Amino acid sequence: MTNHLRGVSCLRLSVLTDETTSPERQRAANQGAADALAIDLSDREAVDLGVSASKTTPFERPELGAWLRRPDEFDALVFWRFDRAVRSMDDMHELAKWAREHKKMVVFAEGPGGRLVLDFRNSLDPMSQLMVTLFAFAAQMEAQSIRERVASAQAAMRTMPFRWRGSRPPYGYAPAPLESGGWTLAPASEAVPGCGPAPVAVIERIIAALQRGETVSAIAEKLNTDGIPSPRDWWSLVKGRETGGKVGGAKGSKAVTRQQFRWTPGAITKLMRSHSLIGWKMHQSNPVRDSDGQPVMATSEPILTRAEFDAARSLLASRSINSSERKDTNSLLLGVIHCFTCGGRMYLCRPTKNGARIHGHYTCNAHARGERCEAPTNIRADWADEYLTREFLRILGALEITQTRTIPGYDPQPEIDATLAEYEAHMAQQGRQRSNAAREAWQRHADALDARLAELESREKVEPRTEEIRTGRTYAEKWVKAETAERRKMLTHAGAHLTVKRGTRGGWRTLDERRVNLEIRNPFFDAAADAITAVAAELENAERI
Repeated sequence: MTNHLRGVSCLRLSVLTDETTSPERQRAANQGAADALAIDLSDREAVDLGVSASKTTPFERPELGAWLRRPDEFDALVFWRFDRAVRSMDDMHELAKWAREHKKMVVFAEGPGGRLVLDFRNSLDPMSQLMVTLFAFAAQMEAQSIRERVASAQAAMRTMPFRWRGSRPPYGYAPAPLESGGWTLAPASEAVPGCGPAPVAVIERIIAALQRGETVSAIAEKLNTDGIPSPRDWWSLVKGRETGGKVGGAKGSKAVTRQQFRWTPGAITKLMRSHSLIGWKMHQSNPVRDSDGQPVMATSEPILTRAEFDAARSLLASRSINSSERKDTNSLLLGVIHCFTCGGRMYLCRPTKNGARIHGHYTCNAHARGERCEAPTNIRADWADEYLTREFLRILGALEITQTRTIPGYDPQPEIDATLAEYEAHMAQQGRQRSNAAREAWQRHADALDARLAELESREKVEPRTEEIRTGRTYAEKWVKAETAERRKMLTHAGAHLTVKRGTRGGWRTLDERRVNLEIRNPFFDAAADAITAVAAELENAERI
């Protein structure tokens, strides 16, 4: 041991309101272990609040990850307990590998066997690696055990008649207390101020519209026009939260944030076909059944009777359209081509079997979104594909493909908020101490929190940044070898946005290019396109001279 080891105090908290593992408790334990081992922590800290060890590796956490990328600035990492560092054997293996490569010490202030010191400065010591493996296995088993206990408790509650386990209830219901304790569901037949009409009234309105012969598209459009909150937005308003949220498509695609969720034909169909309307408990879209195969009831007051439910499903079935022939997942312009009038997406409709439509077409689909387009348009698919391919490669074909890597930043505000909340709660206890020792302990803690707030306020916020990695390949080279799905990914990544206007008389022979317009909306690609265009213009002028 040396007397000048530089240490980093590592704090982590998954839930900001968890008092048993508060930052101050972790900080005090780390300081005690550092003092005993002659490790100087100074002001070196890695504080990651609201960060799960099961979902992030040490290298992905904002503050700890930043320290791990600067190994020359310290000699030891000090954690309160093992689970503050990792929750899986894989993560511990990577952390131990990093510690061996950089010859660091890893200290856990408390644990089942007391303080644990793993000294990786001696690369020939096999005991550190053995201890790491054993403790990482224990941490992973504990995390798995927690998940299993939660899942088991939820599964057990699902089989209890009339018992609701919590979370967002099915649309049309609201939680209600049980006399025996716990919660059940009851019809949400009373309007909540500021949340629109009662969900039961909305369901009755939908059924009445179906009985009048209206389509689900028309029903969705009218609900949106009248400002009726969608099921998700209604629950957000009831809980006092903002409406809307993030929605994403396929895995890996960028999530989109919406200010509110709209009624759609799909949402109405899903609602009216759900057995929750007759009071059944549902799990993963399937009814929950008891040991005799009978459905478990979530409420003693279903919104619909079985006869009413079957009648509504029959009305939906009579208006359904067989869309099994529609397969636009292999469409080149899915998510790229838009109607000029309403701005909505256009979708591929392939040729019909009876030959009524010879060519596939992209067509405006506003009606299916519960909206109305004043001048919906369509265009031959081969014309649109050929036009976009030509223009995209003309604009960006010569551009070199680059890959981006994001380096996380740092924001002290979350810890400021958490520490301030702890400080305010501590100040509420002022004057309640009877002994001088208690008053002195209270004051020391208040001074420590105040000093920590001052130190945090002095830190600057560091924004995340991205690095560009060159590949040496152009978009034109990649386009030639790519499949349709990969080409579509290239288009969406560049922010390609194709708008189509309505055609004119006689426009069925060839494409009138005045109808179409391609924009590159990704700022990086837009600037690159301007540069390529300028270079091409200079070369053309040079050839003329």
